[in-house]
Amino acid sequence: MLLSPIEKYIVEKVREKRKSLGLSQMALSQKMEMTDTFVSHVEAPSRRAKYNINHLNALAKALDCSPKDFLPEYPL
Repeated sequence: MLLSPIEKYIVEKVREKRKSLGLSQMALSQKMEMTDTFVSHVEAPSRRAKYNINHLNALAKALDCSPKDFLPEYPL
């Protein structure tokens, strides 16, 4: 499945933040109260699962940041 530029950007920003905090995909999934494989499915380019606005809010809570931290400053 081909990702849009905004989807690629968001997935990469979340991955960078997750790794900088030393969290595994499973640990972040659990902090979001999602299934253990949720983040790994989103980060896999071949999967259809991607973050939606509710996920961005849950990510911000789990990673102690703002949902805006995952969005580009300008349109892509």
